Amino acid sequence: MTKDTFKNLKDENKTYKNLYDGYWKESKSGKYTEIFSPIDNSLIGKIQSMNKDEVDKAIMNSKEAQVLWQEIPVNRRSDILNRAADILYEKAEELAEILTMEIAKDRKSSISEIQRSADYIRFTADAAKNLEGETIPGDSFPGTKRNKISVVTRVPLGVVLAISPFNYPVNLSASKIAPALMAGNSVVLKPPTQGAISALYLAEVFNMAGLPKGVLNTITGRGSEIGDYSVTHKEVDFINFTGSTEVGQHISRITTMKPLLLELGGKDAAIVLEDADLDITVDNIVSGAYSYSGQRCTAVKRVLVMQSVADMLVEKLKDKISKLKSGDPREEAVIITPLINKASADFVMGLMEDADKKGAKLLVGGKRDGNLVYPTLYDNVTLDMRLAWEEPFGPILPIIRIKSIDEAINIANESDYGLQSSVFTKDIDKAFYIANKLEVGTVQINNKPERGPDHFPFLGVKSSGMGIQGIRYSIEAMSRPKAVVFNLNNVE
Repeated sequence: MTKDTFKNLKDENKTYKNLYDGYWKESKSGKYTEIFSPIDNSLIGKIQSMNKDEVDKAIMNSKEAQVLWQEIPVNRRSDILNRAADILYEKAEELAEILTMEIAKDRKSSISEIQRSADYIRFTADAAKNLEGETIPGDSFPGTKRNKISVVTRVPLGVVLAISPFNYPVNLSASKIAPALMAGNSVVLKPPTQGAISALYLAEVFNMAGLPKGVLNTITGRGSEIGDYSVTHKEVDFINFTGSTEVGQHISRITTMKPLLLELGGKDAAIVLEDADLDITVDNIVSGAYSYSGQRCTAVKRVLVMQSVADMLVEKLKDKISKLKSGDPREEAVIITPLINKASADFVMGLMEDADKKGAKLLVGGKRDGNLVYPTLYDNVTLDMRLAWEEPFGPILPIIRIKSIDEAINIANESDYGLQSSVFTKDIDKAFYIANKLEVGTVQINNKPERGPDHFPFLGVKSSGMGIQGIRYSIEAMSRPKAVVFNLNNVE
């Protein structure tokens, strides 16, 4: 493959098309949205603003294609996905450049996202081949004779609407598309506005891998124009959404009798006990809080530390955070990069202003240059501050000092969110005591919150989401059991 591999996606004016029935088509709306890089505000390209009629056609086309796709044997579906993974690996450097420019993700993390997506696709292709049905004898239930046998298999749901976020537009599109396809569904991908270009390249990877026409279509446009129409479309059978809690709750309210898989926000706490290995703890907290400038649902978003070790922890955090390199993500070793847009930077600065007014102690950072917010650490954060409860989605970390384990549990559980939490301790009894009390989807012991490994279950409770992800879990979520009962009337 040459540098022209993806030439069909766009025209000479950098206007990106949409994948429809196996071909890249221009919208007839005549409208488009310009995508500017958060790094230098340069124009990366334009995406089509599709109208409702075009969205309708895309969904209906996917519905027709799904009827044939579900008949394709699992081993042949697996072959296509493995080819897609091969292409992603081969084109990782090229795609990482696009990802870096579009969402200001540092180059190392961009390459990692592409390669991780390829691994996810390949593992999904293999995992689906190992999913099995079951037979259930009727006489295992009291009062039932041996004349009934239920054969249970899994069948696809139909058309999956996959809505991905800006922070992982490739990986969190792939993690929706791959299991949906292996379950026998077709997919309509609606990428985020900022991040759409990267996601469209992923769609072409599946197209190049030999996915039949219409099995994967893409739709682009403002959520305010086509969002509600898409999620309430009568021919959409499942919605897989990653994004803000506000939007996720809106989708949940307006959809009726439509299954959902929602990955939403978080306010993940790192609970640090007296006996924690502080060097391991600091490494995990800094990596967890500041990777991709904190723009991750699983970022460490507050530290609840026992008063007796707080001073030592804070000094170690200050030292490590002060050494983080900020700037252009294309430069080597840069960790802190510009936030996705001005509104995001404004929001983070608003949290700082509130913390300053209410007496928090600024230890590191607190400065801004355009959309670049420098890594920031606050100590003595109290529960009346917004920073204690709101998700910043930026490189800012509050230290909340606690006096007891139960106080830490109570503060963690008072949050509207329930994605993940971390517990740092050498005492396994205390670790399990806290883990059992925390109202979250996952508790990490002596490690930062994180997504993966991707075959582990990944879920949130409360305002952090609905449903379970993880490769096998995602395949099961996007399929359903179907029972065929054999009635053997001549058997007593």
